[in-house]
Formats: sequence, C-alpha cells, structure tokens
Amino acid sequence: MEQRRARSWSRRTKWIVFVVLSSSLWSCASGQIRYSIHEEVRRGTVVGNLAKDLGMDKITLRERGVRVVDGSETSPFKINQDDGLLYVNEKLDREEMCDRSKDCVIDVKTVLENPLEVHYVAVEIVDVNDHTPSFPEEENVLEIPESVLPGAKFQLKAARDADIGSFSVQHYKLSQNDYFRLEVKDRGENRKTPSLVLQKPLDRETAKSHVLLLTAFDGGKPPRSGNMTIIVNVSDVNDNPPVFSQDSYVVHLKENSPVGTTVIQVTATDLDEGSNGEVVYSFGNDIDPKVKETFDLNFNTGIITVIGLIDFEQNDRYEIDIQASDKGVAPLKAEKIVNIVILDVNDNAPVIKVTSFSRALPEDSKPGTTVALISIKDSDSGINGKVLCSINQNLPFTMNPSSQNDMYSLVTKQVLDREQQTQYEVMIVAKDAGEPSLSSQKSITVVVSDVNDNIPTFSQNPINFYIKENNSPGKTILSVTAHDSDDGSNALISYSILREKDGDNLFTSFLNVNSESGEVSALKSFDFESVKTFQFHVVATDSGSPPLSSNVTVNVFILDQNDNAPVILYPVSSNGSAEGVEEIPRNVNAGHLVTKVRAYDADIGYNGWLLFSLQQVTDHSLFALDRYTGQIRTLRSFTETDEAEHKLLILVKDNGNVSLSATATVIVKLVEPKEAFAASDVQSAAAEDEDSHVTFYLIITLGSVSLLFLISIIVLIAMQCSKSTDYTSKYLPEPNYDGTLCHSIQYRSGDKRYMLVGPRMSVGSTIVPGSHANTLVLPDRRKTSDEV
Repeated sequence: MEQRRARSWSRRTKWIVFVVLSSSLWSCASGQIRYSIHEEVRRGTVVGNLAKDLGMDKITLRERGVRVVDGSETSPFKINQDDGLLYVNEKLDREEMCDRSKDCVIDVKTVLENPLEVHYVAVEIVDVNDHTPSFPEEENVLEIPESVLPGAKFQLKAARDADIGSFSVQHYKLSQNDYFRLEVKDRGENRKTPSLVLQKPLDRETAKSHVLLLTAFDGGKPPRSGNMTIIVNVSDVNDNPPVFSQDSYVVHLKENSPVGTTVIQVTATDLDEGSNGEVVYSFGNDIDPKVKETFDLNFNTGIITVIGLIDFEQNDRYEIDIQASDKGVAPLKAEKIVNIVILDVNDNAPVIKVTSFSRALPEDSKPGTTVALISIKDSDSGINGKVLCSINQNLPFTMNPSSQNDMYSLVTKQVLDREQQTQYEVMIVAKDAGEPSLSSQKSITVVVSDVNDNIPTFSQNPINFYIKENNSPGKTILSVTAHDSDDGSNALISYSILREKDGDNLFTSFLNVNSESGEVSALKSFDFESVKTFQFHVVATDSGSPPLSSNVTVNVFILDQNDNAPVILYPVSSNGSAEGVEEIPRNVNAGHLVTKVRAYDADIGYNGWLLFSLQQVTDHSLFALDRYTGQIRTLRSFTETDEAEHKLLILVKDNGNVSLSATATVIVKLVEPKEAFAASDVQSAAAEDEDSHVTFYLIITLGSVSLLFLISIIVLIAMQCSKSTDYTSKYLPEPNYDGTLCHSIQYRSGDKRYMLVGPRMSVGSTIVPGSHANTLVLPDRRKTSDEV
C-alpha cells in the first residue's frame, strides 16, 4: 500500500512539473496577451512574465508599478512587483470557475501606474484529470423476466465525470459473465449511455439473479474509474414489451406557451394481458434535469404538458427520452425520443446602446461628422430579429448603417448654427420586422458648442451725440454698447477708440473709452466757439480666437452755452466801460437819430441775441432806445427849458438762461445850430476818427469769426472726405437784425440739415423732430443740382 502511495505521489509531482513547464504565452488575433495554466497547480506557480510581454524592464516596472484589479475581494492571480511575473495566488479549480464549458478563460485586468494604462490578460485554465467517474447510485437492481429473448436491451444510468474532454467518461467495462454484454451509445457532448444486452435466454430455475460490476473509465493517463453493482433479478413470463404507436415524434411548440399547454400525447400498447399489458409512461433514466423543470409527463396518459418557461433564445429544441413500461412483475420497457421544436415569436424588443458619443459638437463641423456610434441588437431570430433604425425628422442629422451588423453612426447632414439652436434632442427609434412589430427608443442630447463666427454689432451706426460746451474733463459723456451673438469668451467684448496713424483727427487724443463698459469720457472741455462738431470711431473686439471686431462712427455735436458776455463796440470802451459823447442841434425834430449803440456776443442763437434797455436817463420824455437795434432817437423837440447835457446809461444783455450783460454810457449835448455847424467839421473829423476805430474793431472781430468758421468748414470737409458716405458741411452766414454782430449758422450732416438759431429768425414750420436746444433740424429741400 505504501509503495502504491509513493508511486501516486511521484506521478503527481511529475505532473505538476509538467504543468508549470507547459504554461505558455499565446496571443489571439487582436493582440491581447494570453496565457494558459493547468488547474490544481500549487500557489505561487508562475503563469507568465507580464513585464517582458509588455516590453518593460525591471527598472521601468518598479518606477511605474503594476497590479491586478479584480471586482472580487481576492484574485486568483497576483503580479510580483519586482520581476513582473504573473503567478497563481490561490487554488485553481476549473470545475468551480467554469462549470463544464469547453473553454475556461479568465480575464485578468492589470493596471500600470504613472501614467495609467489598463491591460487585459486572458488566462486559460486547462483541465486536469482530478475527478473520478461516478454513477448516480452504487447499486442498480433490474427485474428481467425469463421470457426475454436474447438481444433485449436494458438501459442503465450513465456515469458522470466533472472533467471535460478526454478526461470525461470515455468507455465502460462489464464484468465477465455468460448472459450479458455491454453496449454503449454515444450521444455526443460527453454523453455515453451504457445498456445491458441479453446474449442468451435466462433461466430463473438455474439462477434467480445475476450480480454484475459495471466500471466507467475516463481518458486520463492513468485513467480514473468508478463502479456500479448491477443486480439482475429474473422474473417469470412477461414476454411482450410495450410498442409506441409512432416510429418518431416531432412536435412544434411556440415559445412563451403558458403553463398547462399540452405539447403531445405519446401512446404505447402491450399485447400482454392484465397488469402485464397495462402501460405507464416515464422519462428516460438519462433525462436532462432542465427538461424535467420545463415539461411534465402524465404517468398514465402519456400527455406531455408545459410546466416551465419556454424561451426560444435559451433553447430552440428539446430531445426527451420517453419510456413506456408495463405493469408486469418484471416490467418490459420501450424507449422513444420526442423532438420538440421551439418556434420563435417576436417577444424581444430591440436594445439600443450608445457605444460612443460626442456630447459637445462644434457648430463649424462639416457635414458627415460622426456624432455617435449606436449598437442595436434583437435577441429574436429570423424576421423577428431584423431591425430598422430611424431618428426624428427635421433634424440636421441622419443615421448611416455601418459595415458591421447592428451598428449605426449618427452623422451631421448640414452645417450647424449655435446662434439658431444650441442643442438638439435626438430620438433614436429601433423597430423590428416581427408581427406585431416591437420597438424601443432612446433619446440623446447633442449640444452645439460655440465657435467665434459672429462679429460684434452696434444697434445704431452712426451715433449722433449732443454735448454742451464747457463739460467737466474726465467725466463720461456717452456710452456705446455692442452685442455679439456668440457665447462665452467669444461674446466677451472690449472697446477701444480708433487712433488714426496720420493724426488727422486730433480730437481722439482727448477721448478715452472704458474697455469693459464702453463708457467714453472726455479729457478736456469743448469750446463751441472753437469747434462745432467732430467725429471719432469706437472699435468693439470680441475675445475669440482669432478675435473679430467692428466699429461705430460717433458724430459729436457741441451745443453752445451762454459763456460770453456782450462786447460793446460803440461807444468806445475805456477802463472796462463804454462811454461816448454825442452833440446834436437843439432844433432837431422828434425821431431824430441821436446815435447807435453797437455790440457783439461771441455766442450764437438765443445766447447771442442781444437786447438793449435804457437804465438811466435825465429826462425820460426826450429819448427812446430801440431794444433790438440799439438806436437812440428823440421823442420830441427840445425846448428852451431842457438842459443842455443829458446822460444815458444803456444796458446790453444777451438772451441766455443766465443772462450776461454790459453797460454803455452816452452823453448827449445840445448845442445851438450855429455851434453845431461850426463844430461839424471838428465832429466830422472826430467821427471819422471814431468810425475808423469802430471799423478797425469790426474788421478784427469779423475776421476772427470768419477764420473760426473757415477752420470749422475745413475740418468738417476733411472729416467727410474720409467717409464713404455723403457727409458735407456748409456754414452759411446769415445776417440778423441791424445793430448786432450776432449770426446764425446752417450746416449739413449726412442727410440732415441743421441750423443754429439766432434772434428774430423766422423758423416757423421748418422745425422738424430731432431739434435740440438752439440747434434745429431743417427739412432737406435739396435738388439734384442745387444745395441750400
């Protein structure tokens, strides 16, 4: 006995060494690393050199680190961190890990750190002969009547072996005897059913029973075996076995047939009488346990009914062994196979799975860009498994079938525009061709991401802006706003003033714009008397890559304020006051023009409209002052009692909101006519001299004003010539009332004509909407060849 154990241990040791040496690396067509290892090897047995097969040396392996990642708490495999060897971590039992599957492949997920890499290693567990064949029962008692003729078969329960392939049950051996021989029927898939075949008639009087030993052998080297004792009891005279009514039974059954559905009824007859002729039915000894869970056979009637779930996708046909036995003391049996073919019904809806999906799609994607890959499967067969896939209409997408079965790609069919629609709800509908048809649907959201394809736009271009002169430097004068239809940083706008390289527009150097808010501030005060209007350009630039920009033209109109007091030209100013002496004959009549007060105001419009008033006079009945012209006339003739000298204090004020004024003093001396004539020469000379001074002042004032107007006209013409639109400016001097140098100005900007209103001007119905303060908008009455 000890020698036998030693030989067995020696053989097992040699086998383990052979298993370790035979573990080898092999790869499939996809390039995945695969190994094979025999089951039952000892813990620590090397499966393969993973580091070498991954192309890494030991240094790289230690730097990166490698480990096995498994969903369970313990993995049957581990990796040595020092040399990268994959080894067995626990006992490998192929029968527990893979049942009776032909191929037992374990997927081992390995992870390399720094950087992270995932590799799947397939390890095939090779079967070893570690299980012994065994019979369902150790002893099988057969009752065989003595009338059974030679050639009769008696099916026995087959032995089972947990191993597969060549290590499963390969053959049987029956102990030596004179009456029976062994016949083995191979049914495939490691199913070998033994039967006893009677070789010569039995004689109960000679031998009441026979004890046989049936041995089952597997294909191992050395083979393993199991025994079953067969006791054959010989009974008397029941010599007719049941006979089935049909040679073969084939029936078609729809899947999902309800429990209780009758599948088929098998019938058999027995020519014997009495209990020997009564037939009962049962499943064969080698029936699959799943068949017993699905079908029931009535013991007396032979009706097969459904008791479990009939699913075509799990099993499309059944072969059921049926036995018909009589009720004799030694019952005779007949066997028949019933073939049940399962018919598929459309009971599985298509399954939609999105295998790859781009959730954010740039709006400039070209037509034909793949958005998602979709897998659609239907477990049914035939036409019930044919699937048609579609999406909802009126979308810029289409479904294209792939070269692989059941694969589709969702692609764009036109250019997208995020500004019109930011996302799309795509409803994928899969419908099979069964009757009735089954369908399923899945919704995915495709978000359109923004690209910088829209320039900033201003709501108004050009912008006309009015500002009063003498504004406070550094304060905001206006704000410009642009809108960008893009999103995110592509819509983030910054503002700047366009600085011309040639420096023609000097006003831009006095302006500043807040880059974020678009608020424009002036760095200096504007003077209406120096400049009436100017323009500049504000540039709006987004933050896209590359950035896009646009600009807006801002026309600035400076509004006059009453910041200039009247200047009296006559009488002549002296020490800040104006004073003059006029001599008139005493015999003048009423209405005689004594003198005329001349004044000038640098402001325009109502701010330059001058009014004259008589503040002080020695005799109110003698003199009158025209409030508009500044003419002083006599109200009546002088008498002998009237004083010879009269002093008149005249106030000259403009018509601004806060009126500014100046005063003049005129002394009127009454002389006798002869003295008047005698002094006429002297007065004429003095008058000539005075007139020459007045004329000199008038020339200087008018020249200065004309020069300012000329400069303004030149600037406006230069500004309009730089524009593509028709923008001209003309200043037309228009005389006002007699006695002042106040004036009005007309000029043109684009398609509108503007007037700066002076005193006593009849504007009437010429005012149109858009007028502002003392600037009126006039209707354009230009003709093709004539411009006012």
